Formats: sequence, C-alpha cells, structure tokens
Amino acid sequence: MNRIFWRFVVLVVLAMTLASCVIYFTFRLLSGDPLEQIARSQSAGQIFLLEQYIDQAPADEWLARLNKVREVSGVTLELLPLQAALPALPSGQRDALLRGQVVMDVAGKAYYRRVDTQGARYIGSDDDVIHAQHLPIDIGNALRMEAIRFAVIALFLLVPIGWWSRAHWRDLQALSHVADDFGRGNLAARAGATSSASIAPLAGRINDMAERIAALLEARKHLLHSVSHELRTPIARLEFGMELLRDRHAGDDEALLKRLDAMETDVNELKTLVDELLNLTQLDHAQAMPREPFALAPLLQACTPPGTQHFSASIAPDLNELQGDPRLLARAINNLLGNATKYAQSCITLTATRSERLIIMIEDDGPGIPPEARTQVFEPFFRLARDEDHAAGGYGLGLSIAARAVQLHGGEITVDTSPLGGARFTITFP
Repeated sequence: MNRIFWRFVVLVVLAMTLASCVIYFTFRLLSGDPLEQIARSQSAGQIFLLEQYIDQAPADEWLARLNKVREVSGVTLELLPLQAALPALPSGQRDALLRGQVVMDVAGKAYYRRVDTQGARYIGSDDDVIHAQHLPIDIGNALRMEAIRFAVIALFLLVPIGWWSRAHWRDLQALSHVADDFGRGNLAARAGATSSASIAPLAGRINDMAERIAALLEARKHLLHSVSHELRTPIARLEFGMELLRDRHAGDDEALLKRLDAMETDVNELKTLVDELLNLTQLDHAQAMPREPFALAPLLQACTPPGTQHFSASIAPDLNELQGDPRLLARAINNLLGNATKYAQSCITLTATRSERLIIMIEDDGPGIPPEARTQVFEPFFRLARDEDHAAGGYGLGLSIAARAVQLHGGEITVDTSPLGGARFTITFP
C-alpha cells in the first residue's frame, strides 16, 4: 500500500465518523434519541400488551389482567410509587412520565409508565407507576448492524479510491525516479506518463523544464569546452612570440627580459586555467568512467600537500579496495590538500577510516569557510570575498573538480569546521 491510500483511508473513516455523529445528534434534536427509538421498537410487543390488553380491561378487572400478564410473560411488571420512580429518570423524561407517556430506560432494559392520571383504575392509581423490566432490548445488536453498514459503505468507498490512488502513486513514483535520475546527471531522463494519467500535465511541464535545463547545461559545457580549446592557439602563439623576442634580444635589454619573464608567468597561469577548464569540462561530460579495483591506503599515502606546513596522516590499514579511477581520485585528494596548503597556518591532517562507510577527512588550521558559503565553494569560479582568498590565488576550480571526481566514484563531499580551527573536508563513500 502507499501513503496516499492510507491518508484517504484515514480521511474517509474520520469523515464517516463525523457524519455519523452529526446525524445522530441531529436526529436526537429533531425527533428524540435514536437509541431510545430502537429500544422502543424492540419493546413494541410489551408496550402493545400494556396499552391494548391490560388498559382495555374494566376498572375492576385491571389489576387481575396485570397479574395474568405477570404469570405468562417473561417481563417483570412492578408497581412503584410515582415519587420513587421520578428520581430514577433523567430530568428530560420526568415530564413525559407525568403526562402518562411510556418512558424508556435503555440501559436498564425497562420502561416506566403511570397507571393512569385520574385515579380511575383503583384508589390511588394516579400515584403508581408500572415498571416493566427485563425487556427484549438488545442495543448491542443494533449497534453491530450499524457498524456493519458503516464498514460496507467504507469498503465501497475505499475500493475505488484504493484503485485510483495506487495508479496515481505509481505515476508519482515514476516521476520521482525521473527527478532522481535527472538530479544525478542523466539529462536524458524524461517522464513517460500517458495522456490519460492524472499527472500528465505535471509530467509534461517537468519534461519541458528538463529540456530547457539540459539545453542550458549542454550549451554551458560546449561553451567552456570550445573556449578552452580555442584559447590554446593564441596561448601557443604568445609563447612562440616571446621565445623569438628572448632569442633576438638575449643579453641586450635587461628590462625587456624582465618583462618577458613576467609575461611568461601570466601565460603559464592562463595555460593552467585552460587546463583546469578542460578537466572540469571532461568531468562534467563523463556519465561513467572506467572502473577498476585499486588499493586505497597506498593511494592516500602517496598524496602529500605542497608547502612547508606540518602534515600528519592517519590512514587505517583496513581500507581495502575501491572501484574507480585511482588517478582521478588522487587528483581530488591532492586538490583538497593543495587548497588546505593555501590557507593553513601551520598544520594539515589527513585521516582515513572505514567502519560502515569509508570516510576521508582533510583538515587545516586556517580561517575556515563560513557556513553560508559551504555549498557554494564547490561551484566553478566561486571565491570568498576576503583577503585570504585573493592572496592565495587560484581560479575557484579545484574544489569543483574534486567534488565531481568524488561524485563519479559514488561518494559525497562536505565541509564544516575542524577542531584545528580551519576547514574540514569530509569525503564519504558508501
């Protein structure tokens, strides 16, 4: 069963229960207590015997007929003083008894009625009340019949609702799977709801949205890829031109040589940026990658951060193997270590453990990353607006490449605050 169906079940049962209560109190207000009417109908024979047999006797034979009925009937008939019977009744029924009407006692399976109101049966008969007990009243059976009627109506309501909600739930589940596939990078995932399905309009809008998003992402990827490739040609020309200038004016103009060195540094930075863009584009286009088992502990031991900060590694020996591309994962780890090197003051740590999941943590004692920017740091070209980031250099692509590489291996990467005071990047593999 699905959640939609059970919500309908609860809703229908609550609605029917509320409707039953409203009907009961409405009928009670308009025409009396329905339970009392049921009890009166079940006691109709005994009331008929009183009104059409005993009461029809002449005044001097009334008590004799009453005694005769006592002998042959299973109902107990007693005469009570009026003042003794009134306290046993609710206030709403006392007036009816005083008017000479039959008053039902549903819980006691009995009824009360005055002998008469004029004292015509015998002396003092207007002060006596007939109390009939052990009447064939069975409210429980009536309530069981109502419960069966309630259940049958609920069943006939819930069967078509269940059929409809099951089909609706399957369509929603299919739509959810499409959204999951699209979120995981399968840009070709589309909802396949039929035109007769209740969610067909929603599926159509989702498909239109997916088409536009896929087109925008593909355009972005192709733009980055094309720009990166097209930049290689002018960069190569610049390098060639600088080499020619260096050869022609070697030793002649020291200022020109210094300027050429500065230009060469700029060109190398531009080449690095182009290479990073190409790497990011290749990872974005990669829906799958060659997978091979490789030992994780040696790979992590071979990763060391550049720089002079104190580096310590705690790598568990039982990390076993991981399926994937070892060079790509090593690139991700080295990118994180390189990022830590830029901001750490004196300490960088790498920790790898395996329990239910494989966890790799890289920490530093730098300024850290503000909570509001911890998801944005994995976006391409994102850099924090602070002096440390601009002084550290870079292009804001290293963390994007690391996140994409980890994602291709089926893991996820998060960042929070390290006990060392800086940032702590945590890579988790299932």
